[in-house]
Amino acid sequence: MNKQFVVIGLGNFGGSLVEEFHEIGAEVLAIDQSLEKVEKYQGLATHCVQMNALNEAAFSQLGIRNMDHAFVSFGDDVESSILTTLILKELGISQVWVKASDNYHKRVLEKIGADRVIHPERDMAKRIAHHVVSENMIDYIELSQEHGIVEMIASKKINQKSIMEVNVRAKYGCTIIGIQRKGQTIVSPAAEEVIHKGDVLIVIGSNEDLYRFEEEGL
Repeated sequence: MNKQFVVIGLGNFGGSLVEEFHEIGAEVLAIDQSLEKVEKYQGLATHCVQMNALNEAAFSQLGIRNMDHAFVSFGDDVESSILTTLILKELGISQVWVKASDNYHKRVLEKIGADRVIHPERDMAKRIAHHVVSENMIDYIELSQEHGIVEMIASKKINQKSIMEVNVRAKYGCTIIGIQRKGQTIVSPAAEEVIHKGDVLIVIGSNEDLYRFEEEGL
């Protein structure tokens, strides 16, 4: 069964999510209090609804409790963001991801049960900074403040060495969870898998360990 998504709040971030879901053919219910924004995205969302009252009764009428994943994006309206998150969790939605406007907002969202708190501008800034500073690191995904997943280009230093020989986990405390090579992805590569120069290594670990591997191991 295909996953069903709901995006509540159609500002820049919420609207971009609707556009991306449309591009990949996913079912998405889009909701906003503004009729203008609803009209803007009604051609992209599976259903697009204008709601003045964001409360449990209104959400229940739309069948939101049947959704797999909810995204809440209210810009600077912290109160609406918090109340909507509470309602969605009470309705039993397993994954509620919420855009935070600042660290105070983030802490409150985490306390009330948001499954993930998103800082679009901060997260993008981190990815750009990691990308431009590093010669080998081509992408970075934050998992928490301390941990992440990075894509690194294998250099000649580890060319023709197996994962066992590189021994990333023992030496640096991080783990190679995938290798991208010539358009193919090797998921959970075996210890005997040989790394070639130019391979893209997908590595998970603490930020400190990832930086150390990039600086010393590559």
